[in-house]
Amino acid sequence: MPITQRNGEPVGENNKEAVEGAGLRGELKQRHMRLIALGGVIGAGLFVGSGVVIEDAGPAAIISFLLAGGLVILVMRMLGEMAVARPSVGSFYAYARLALGNWGGFTIGWLYWYFWVNVVALEAVAGASQLHVWLPGIPLWVISLCLMVILTAVNMFSVKSFGEFEYWFSSIKVAAITVFLVVGLVFVLGMWPGAHEADVSNLTAHQGFAPHGIGPVLAAVIPAVGFFTGAEIAALAASESSEPRRNVAKATNSVVLRVLLFYVGSIFLVIAIVPWNKPDVAEGPYVAALQEIGIPAAGTLMRILVLVAVLSSLNAGLYSASRIVFALTRNGDAPRGLTKLSKRGVPRRAILLATTLGYVSVIIAYVSPDAVFSFIVHSYGAVALFVYLLVALSQLRLRRRLEREDPGALQLKMWWYPYLSWFTVAAMAVVIVTMAVLPSTRMDFAASAVTLLVVLAAYGVRAYRKWGPGGAAAEAPAEAPVGLPGTGATAVSALEAEEKAATETKAKAPRA
Repeated sequence: MPITQRNGEPVGENNKEAVEGAGLRGELKQRHMRLIALGGVIGAGLFVGSGVVIEDAGPAAIISFLLAGGLVILVMRMLGEMAVARPSVGSFYAYARLALGNWGGFTIGWLYWYFWVNVVALEAVAGASQLHVWLPGIPLWVISLCLMVILTAVNMFSVKSFGEFEYWFSSIKVAAITVFLVVGLVFVLGMWPGAHEADVSNLTAHQGFAPHGIGPVLAAVIPAVGFFTGAEIAALAASESSEPRRNVAKATNSVVLRVLLFYVGSIFLVIAIVPWNKPDVAEGPYVAALQEIGIPAAGTLMRILVLVAVLSSLNAGLYSASRIVFALTRNGDAPRGLTKLSKRGVPRRAILLATTLGYVSVIIAYVSPDAVFSFIVHSYGAVALFVYLLVALSQLRLRRRLEREDPGALQLKMWWYPYLSWFTVAAMAVVIVTMAVLPSTRMDFAASAVTLLVVLAAYGVRAYRKWGPGGAAAEAPAEAPVGLPGTGATAVSALEAEEKAATETKAKAPRA
């Protein structure tokens, strides 16, 4: 049934009609969305990368994760407010475009795409490294290639197949971290067989709670923020679910529990169970904790779990990168050819584009394995922070417009607006500046800043071709993305109508 208009907004029986109107299909069920939301922040960074944070900050790494988690909670609340008020294909890309203008949407969209294609490449090699231990006779690049091909095929089949894989991957991750929390708590309380009485002396027994001072604790916030990236996937995937508003609201509200319980809670237990300066902690904090408890085959179990986390990130990366590009095409911010969908409503060309850097990494892994991680990690170190900053700025401006033009849409609100919103922006800016100043993160910042400049330059070229001499913007305005019915929201809303009118006025204005 075609989408019709009522009072300037499309109307349909459910979200599936709207998504199919955009070409996509609303096949993600509530159970998919629930586990995507839960597992979005549980990645290999938690199980492996957190050891580096503990090594740098000592027991005070708990504070580092608490600060980083607090920032992500605030950003997710801001994103949730916009997503509930204006469910849209492309999520924060659409909001940045509405709030900040064309440059905002173009910038946040391509930065987010670049972030995830780097994750795809990184996880393909990381997953291969895990399997290479069990398959030493097979070259690393061959294993990496196989992982890329398998998960590319999963994403290209249907959005439901992506949802099923992510559902089971996330189920395993959530179950594993839950078991660790229960076992760890029992051990710390002295209730585990062979354990001593309740003891948390490791928090202060080895050179104090913050052995290296407050500086490393604040610096550790930078990588910790990166570990949380993925929490926003639920908002991006909501447009392909049956109840976008409800799902986004639930994901936003549950992120607080996930951050505090999964990250801060588990890191607290790791440090309480095993001395932070034990060499094994830096290499694998959870393995070290499980071995201290006396769990047999702890190393093998954790290797399996890390592999699952890596494959989950790879799967989510392909999905996120392809959907953000699909959203970009709807306003002419990406080649129109990427809009083409399969019979199952999957943007296969966009998925293949997302794998490009991954396959390049496979080649590099064959030529020089060590160079892969160095290149990939440095080139996108601060990109997620740039994206989150733009999300926060978008919320600040869009909230004012919503209060003025459609206050009824604000069913989920940012806490203590605008003060906490401005605090979030300031905190993100401080983290980015800190990253630029610290010697250990300066290279990451520089490479990421170059990425940002390249994206802005690309937008400048696009803007000149569209609105400069000979531009055809006035004759062929960009297609507006399809909104979601049953929500009282649409991309062809009063907000976008205003932005579109401003664009057309600019295009028609006489040039000097």
